[in-house]
Amino acid sequence: MRQLRRSARVTTAQWRRKLVYWTAAILVGLVAVAFATAADEAEYLRTRMIAWDPWIMLALTPAGLALSSWLTRTLFRGAQGSGIPQTIATLHLEDFTVVDRLLSLRIAFGKILLTTLGLLAGASIGREGPTVQVGAAIMHAFGRWLNLSAIGIRRGLILAGGASGVSAAFNTPLGGIVFAIEELSHSFEQRTSGTMLTGVILSGVTAIALVGNYTYFGHTDVVVPIGISWIAVLACGILGGVSGGLFSAILIRTSAGLPGLLGQFVARHPVAFAALCGVVLAILGIASGGITYGTGYLQAREIIAGQTHYPASFFVLKYIATIVSYCSGIPGGLFAPSLAVGAGMGGWVAQFLPHTTPGAVVLLGTVAYFSAVVQAPLTATVIVMEMSDNQQVTLALLATSFLAFAVSRMICGHSLYSALAEKFLGVVENAPPPQPETAAPAHAAGAASKPI
Repeated sequence: MRQLRRSARVTTAQWRRKLVYWTAAILVGLVAVAFATAADEAEYLRTRMIAWDPWIMLALTPAGLALSSWLTRTLFRGAQGSGIPQTIATLHLEDFTVVDRLLSLRIAFGKILLTTLGLLAGASIGREGPTVQVGAAIMHAFGRWLNLSAIGIRRGLILAGGASGVSAAFNTPLGGIVFAIEELSHSFEQRTSGTMLTGVILSGVTAIALVGNYTYFGHTDVVVPIGISWIAVLACGILGGVSGGLFSAILIRTSAGLPGLLGQFVARHPVAFAALCGVVLAILGIASGGITYGTGYLQAREIIAGQTHYPASFFVLKYIATIVSYCSGIPGGLFAPSLAVGAGMGGWVAQFLPHTTPGAVVLLGTVAYFSAVVQAPLTATVIVMEMSDNQQVTLALLATSFLAFAVSRMICGHSLYSALAEKFLGVVENAPPPQPETAAPAHAAGAASKPI
């Protein structure tokens, strides 16, 4: 009887824990949808202001980036950058007091608020990367509420939260799973796989229940038959690999600090530098007719659907705008802008390849550049396949993605997010020992010293 009662208590505790996990995953889906809605409203409001007077961005963009930079360094230290490097770093930190600060609900709120502000101001950023950190923070908060002490279980919750964030942000459940395995953890552990899979499913179902079973880029029916059409695979794979590899190399280099007098200016006046970055973004936006502002989601969707033909200057200027936005040090992701740059590149390449359907070349360009930037070819393939609701081009997408990955690795020897996570870990580990009453500010200041 004692054994039965003890078994019943264990079973009850296990079910209570599972219910808490499920509740957290559903909450991740709810927050991801709310975040997406806020981001869309910010972009809509910015578009309305540009329609009223495009020159208003010369004031709005510098002011918005300066405000976001100041808030990041004062109220929300640790919210800078995309959020994926911070999430990767927390999976390797042994000191969970630091993890608690990086994945606090306050930082998650700041991530949403400041990313939305950046989109309103016209920065070339996305919400998907920040959603990864927000999802990880929510799951981690529930783990703390359960007083979990096992490091493996707590890391499993962080991994599940990050994967759930990707799933809900893109409506790509399979992409969320592959992203967690390939990019976040670089492994697949049996003891955490069930939690991750459940979290991805529940967050994805929650998002679908609220906004419907949509596809990010709509439905496409294009194919890439084996033969002369595969010239597009080589062209997009090489061009995407070179441009994406250079992009990653530039961001990794700038994360260590800019050289010369400019680097000294950034270190002494980070808010003023963010404002200068805002001036550059405003000039790029005015010169391009406003198409370089924001996520680039609308432009990418139009290019993939064949509704609009953008000039080659679109992906070049969007490429520059994304680098400038990152260098400013404000919160914001790289996923959506990378997809837009890749789509623009594919649309440009398509005009030189008459033997391949233009829409197919656009998809190949999208997956090539995205794979080269994140250096996660399986994740790039699955996400683009799910976002376009097209399984007919899977083989061509895989070939292009792995070719771009190989080319990118020759230019940039480290994965962008992993390299930034390593730098972030170095900042945390080299921070001075915490004092009894000032531990939190000391660590937070160290974590915010570089725009990861």
